[in-house]
Amino acid sequence: MRQFFKYVLATVTGLFVFGLVGLLLVVALIVSLAPSSDKEVSVAKDSVLELKLDKPIAERESRTSFGSLISSQADNIGLDKLKATIRRAKTDSDIKGIFLNVELVQAGMASLEEIRDALLDFKKSGKFVVAYADAQSEKSYYLTSIADRIYLNPQGTLEFNGLSSETMYYKNLFEKVGIQPQIFRVGSFKSAVEPFFRENMSDSARLQTSSFLNSLNDFMLGHIATARKITPERIKTISDSMLVHNADDAKRLGLVTNLGYYDQALDYMKGKLGVEKDEKLSLVDLSDYGKSDDEEGSGSSRIAVIYAEGDIVTGKGGSSSIGSTRFAEAIRKARLDDKVKAVVLRVNSPGGSSLASDIIYREVMLTKKVKPVIASMSDVAASGGYFIAMGCDTIVAHPNTITGSIGVFGVLPNIQPLLRDKLGITTDRVTTGKFSDFPTITRPLTAFEQSQFQQEINRIYADFTTKAAAGRRMPVERLRGFASGRVWSGSEAKARGLVDVLGSFDDALRIAARRANLKEGDYRLQALPRQRTFMESFFSGINEEVRLSLVKQEMGPLFPVYEQYKKLSEMKGAQARMPFELNIQ
Repeated sequence: MRQFFKYVLATVTGLFVFGLVGLLLVVALIVSLAPSSDKEVSVAKDSVLELKLDKPIAERESRTSFGSLISSQADNIGLDKLKATIRRAKTDSDIKGIFLNVELVQAGMASLEEIRDALLDFKKSGKFVVAYADAQSEKSYYLTSIADRIYLNPQGTLEFNGLSSETMYYKNLFEKVGIQPQIFRVGSFKSAVEPFFRENMSDSARLQTSSFLNSLNDFMLGHIATARKITPERIKTISDSMLVHNADDAKRLGLVTNLGYYDQALDYMKGKLGVEKDEKLSLVDLSDYGKSDDEEGSGSSRIAVIYAEGDIVTGKGGSSSIGSTRFAEAIRKARLDDKVKAVVLRVNSPGGSSLASDIIYREVMLTKKVKPVIASMSDVAASGGYFIAMGCDTIVAHPNTITGSIGVFGVLPNIQPLLRDKLGITTDRVTTGKFSDFPTITRPLTAFEQSQFQQEINRIYADFTTKAAAGRRMPVERLRGFASGRVWSGSEAKARGLVDVLGSFDDALRIAARRANLKEGDYRLQALPRQRTFMESFFSGINEEVRLSLVKQEMGPLFPVYEQYKKLSEMKGAQARMPFELNIQ
């Protein structure tokens, strides 16, 4: 019998080793056969750069999925690469124009503003921008409104009726399944926890959402009015009254210049370039022509750009989160590198762990003692996202950035009713002390335990606001008047001294260079932290990627609820986080 088990064990071990070796060989074969993403693309004379923005737009391009390896296409569109590509096209004599092929752009309002500004700068060269869409969302139209010619499919639609933000509430769900959320927070505006104990918005949550949403909407409409040469009053009437119902309305009201099909947009550009209609227009794809920001510049000096995008978590985190260990190391690396003369902290985060935020904040404070540190706020830099930025020398935000939300909360679910009443499970315990099992989710907290939890939340809030007040150089009581978890637009935050400058990433870069006495073109950008290679992501996260893909496919429209559950289950300690669902459309 012993000999039998010996052979069985040897066989299993052999199969495992064979399978692992086979997997490595398959991956190596795929890598060797995959098309190179760094190939040199030849651009023909009189070409047009086509920007087909059909993927999510993130701060940096990512190529970590299996599909991206096979196709040599990125998983998303990097904002840094997109802007650098537009700048390159501006001075490329072979590129005569840009063709915007945009329908449902997946980007935040501040990211759209950066792309829009890059396109406006491109137009200064005298080259044209033409846009086409079968249908357009509000965000897509905002981007394409700067085009010289805007083609809309005659049977297409254009959404132009203002912005909205919808939040899901889980109170009734929790009651049905037997979960009692025990909630601790500071600030009447800390609405991140409201979905757990309410069925609708509180008055304070509605007030703040209405305030910053109208600020964003007014900013957007003002820029559209300028681009389309329509008075602001008229453009607001068109939006508020929903006067656009179809393509004919969009044309009649001056929002688009032409009703036509894709081929007609191409024919117009052929005419601009003197190309015969029966000839092929030379369109250059973004993925072939693209260039990253960190490829620009020269010289030995560097400005480190630290891209902080996603939820803030303790530990190393993942590709879509801001891990305190990994980002503290990145900031430390920039501080200790003599070639790095300044740091730009690019923040696109709704917040997360207060502990992780404070760890990153500490590295920012140490770094600003030896070199300039400038914060550049993207779509969202709220709560913990504001925390990691508030210590910087200068904070630059877009007028339509979502920021503030200076507050703290904690949630501890009590699942005793779920276990006892729904599943028939009871628990019992033995402890060495009165509070040895604190905190626990299998019984309700006592009044004393609740008071201890709340005291800790209060302490963290006091620390947050004290540090924020020091960074903003204002009395702490004045800052707390703008805190209490309230969310602001960038414009509102600037008026209250929560940010210093309204501007873009490029403005933050210029400020950093000026503070470091660097002239434009005399430095390179160093992107941090280092992104994972495909192989690193493959072996560390392919199972998670496959699992999420299957869950998303099975749950369909209920997948966002699952995502919120996952975020709740992964929260550790006090949270400096903005409302869970801030879906602006």
